[in-house]
Amino acid sequence: MSFGKGCHLHLVDGSAFIFRAYHALPPLTRKSDGLPIGAVAGFCNMLFKFIEDNTGPDAPTHVAVVFDYSGKSFRNDMYPLYKANRPPAPEDLVPQFPLTRDATRAFNICCIEKEGFEADDIIATLAKRADKAGARVTILSSDKDLMQLVGGGIEMLDPMKNKRIGVEGVEEKFGVGPDRVVDVQALAGDSVDNVPGAPGIGIKTAALLINEYGDLDTLLERAGEIKQPKRRQTLIDNVEQIRISRDLVRLDDDMDMDLSFDELELKDPDPETLLTFLAEMEFRTLTNRVAKKLGMDAPEIKVAEPESGGTDGPEMPEIQPDTYEWVKDSTALKAWIDRINGRGYVAFDTETTGLDEMRADLVGISLAVEPGQACYIPLAHKTSQTDDLFGSDDLADGQMPLDDVLALLKPVLEDPAILKIGQNMKYDAKILARYGVDIAPIDDTMLMSYAQNAGLHNHGMDTLSDRYLGHTPISIKSLLGTGKTAITFDRVPVEDAVKYAAEDADITLRLWHTLKPRLHSAKVTRVYERLERPLVPVLAQMEMTGIKVDRDVLSRMSNAFAQKMAGYEAELYEIAGKEFNVQSPAQVGEILFDQMGLEGGKRTKSGQWSTPADVLADLATEHDFAARVLDYRQLQKLKSTYTDALQDHIHPETGRVHTSYSIAGANTGRLASTDPNLQNIPVRSEEGRRIREAFVAPEGTRLISLDYSQIELRILAHVAGIDALKQAFRDGQDIHAMTASEMFDVPMDQMTPDIRRKAKAINFGVIYGISGFGLARNLRIPRTEAQGFIDRYFERFPGIRKYMDDTVAFAKDHKRVETLFGRQIHTPDIDAKGPHAGFAKRAAINAPIQGTAADIIRRAMIRMPDAIAKLPAKMLLQVHDELIFEVDEGAVDEVIGVVKGVMEGAAEPVVKLDLPLIVDAGVGLNWAEAH
Repeated sequence: MSFGKGCHLHLVDGSAFIFRAYHALPPLTRKSDGLPIGAVAGFCNMLFKFIEDNTGPDAPTHVAVVFDYSGKSFRNDMYPLYKANRPPAPEDLVPQFPLTRDATRAFNICCIEKEGFEADDIIATLAKRADKAGARVTILSSDKDLMQLVGGGIEMLDPMKNKRIGVEGVEEKFGVGPDRVVDVQALAGDSVDNVPGAPGIGIKTAALLINEYGDLDTLLERAGEIKQPKRRQTLIDNVEQIRISRDLVRLDDDMDMDLSFDELELKDPDPETLLTFLAEMEFRTLTNRVAKKLGMDAPEIKVAEPESGGTDGPEMPEIQPDTYEWVKDSTALKAWIDRINGRGYVAFDTETTGLDEMRADLVGISLAVEPGQACYIPLAHKTSQTDDLFGSDDLADGQMPLDDVLALLKPVLEDPAILKIGQNMKYDAKILARYGVDIAPIDDTMLMSYAQNAGLHNHGMDTLSDRYLGHTPISIKSLLGTGKTAITFDRVPVEDAVKYAAEDADITLRLWHTLKPRLHSAKVTRVYERLERPLVPVLAQMEMTGIKVDRDVLSRMSNAFAQKMAGYEAELYEIAGKEFNVQSPAQVGEILFDQMGLEGGKRTKSGQWSTPADVLADLATEHDFAARVLDYRQLQKLKSTYTDALQDHIHPETGRVHTSYSIAGANTGRLASTDPNLQNIPVRSEEGRRIREAFVAPEGTRLISLDYSQIELRILAHVAGIDALKQAFRDGQDIHAMTASEMFDVPMDQMTPDIRRKAKAINFGVIYGISGFGLARNLRIPRTEAQGFIDRYFERFPGIRKYMDDTVAFAKDHKRVETLFGRQIHTPDIDAKGPHAGFAKRAAINAPIQGTAADIIRRAMIRMPDAIAKLPAKMLLQVHDELIFEVDEGAVDEVIGVVKGVMEGAAEPVVKLDLPLIVDAGVGLNWAEAH
């Protein structure tokens, strides 16, 4: 049929696909010649997924992948500084650009680019012509510049979020319809593309002005009528710049293109062409998948392996949940055990009734020994899918008794000669430990990914499967549902559970084959083997031990906090001269900004006042009302988050709170505590410190706290070569007083608490890249004074500035930073522009310091079980630089001596610091006393 009504044109933003693929996947090179191909691999997977997903009545009839042409466009002729801020493409990405064009053609998809024009212009031209012809158009991109095209038969699809963007989506983004997007962009400018716009006017203000005056030309003609003086003068002074900006952001939708829509018709790929290209790229897995899709045999890929060994692992057949085995009896299970014994490793996963390892029940176990060969052993599935009054608790057919299964599997799971592979193995280890099985040794695919790719993406199985295997796993929500109607896994029909659970084990094994060999090439084998994997059993034991919490103490604190909050309310009513809802940000804002006339207020989209903590912190230096609101909110948070909520976390059988630590949560290697979070209990306020009184030692024992003294400052002194700081630490000086003396020329014997407090804030603030604005807020002093302190700090300790500059330069060159122990923290946003740039640089500066401190305490924790094995002591908690133990009261001194020795020597022999690590120890009947 002729192109027009009934046709559906898909226009793919190819350049966006390339960069998404490049940043989503770790570096990958072709084995035969070392050619970078990581972005090409991701790009090909995206094209294949695009083809697979687009079937049915809504499928495209015509497709084109559109690319930016290298070099300048016509916009540079009208404004030479256009895109001048953009950094050059990464060196290893450049040779992949032409390969992505080759890939597009290999898939038999029309590939378009045009010299002097950008991909957006080509997309605009094709979209408008197709819309005029009566065809429907879908633009696959999230690029905001393309939103000016939406409307009529044209819509956008954000492929990352699988979210369609129509007129309403554009209005939500820009505050105007698609026909006025160009006007808003002309005013707001674009820092990424270096479109100047009107200085100081953002998207919201621009939309407000355009909606008020109708269009940009009318606005500029009537700029003198604008009431706000600054806004009025900005528009009057920058008329020409704004008009140029409009020309820059407006897409050319009428290009001269010698192209017929017949050339864009969607066609099946030529099997030989496509498979040959994929084989030449050495994409084994994708070649096999495509060959199967085309009903052909995959061509053989023969590559001489490098001396260090290959990284692809075994051939991996397509993931097919329908082929997994349901193990129903001991004969079938014994056959799997024989295969495990013959193989020497097994991927393993548990299914349970919940996420709390201390309370969840075991429902089933899945195993995999080869890619594509997996099984599920159901143990406790019920016949009913509901757990209400009408649901049945009878067990479904085809399940083995739990005790029989554990009796058969326990020798295998505890066999030191058989490696157990899992994704987040700490969870499974804790579940099995409650059933008397001590699973070891282990490998963890989540931690392998974390060791290689911290800072690039999260390390959950769904993410890893999508990135490395090109496969989206069965969603747990599709089985359990969501919200109030959600069920637990024991209510899932066994037939569905087999597909889901066995697929988890299969994917885990495939990820292990993929990720394990890459540890060596990424140079993080030591990090994984010494800092990640051995921490799993240590944390599992700590979490299962838990810490005793006194419910009565918490209850009394909650009551006391409630009374104090009532006092704050009365004080606020008096200051305001009326009663109001203290918990309402809008009402607090009305008093601060409408009634009191203070500046700095922010409004929500609905027009109400917003009073976040940063705004109140700024205002607290000017007015007692803001300071008291802050005090009220902080107390309210302590009450709701800790004294009330902690009572619900006390285990009914142990009387203890069992937090869970995330090993791969923070990019720097710091552990994160959740359910409940015991690492963020405030210590600066008296009320915050009091919460620790509820964490108590059982009768006959004591809690001891051992805390690294200023470890991050010591690491900074070492890496930055600050001789004055190093000597002060060696001499045991008060480091904050010494810093104050150096900065403010105050003799040590004349030091005041206020001067020392300021130096302490600067010492710790500099590590985190604090700005003058941030320091002013912390110290509640004028910003100019705070900036003066920071400037003076760098003058006195120039090595710190050099360290910062060198670290940022390294991050820009390598897109990562490293700790002293070789941990890699990737910095993909280090070249970002605009507000995010400062954050990215501060994170890069801090990461080697905080990461090294995290590595040191990890090393200490890993060594601790052996060190205290014969002592009456248990390691309970890790809170940043602090470890908390429960110790028999007669062994306190001995345990402190042993633990201090381990902690103070944890860096050696890998790293020899220029100055000693010092650990402070405290003892008490509760955590507050010990700390």
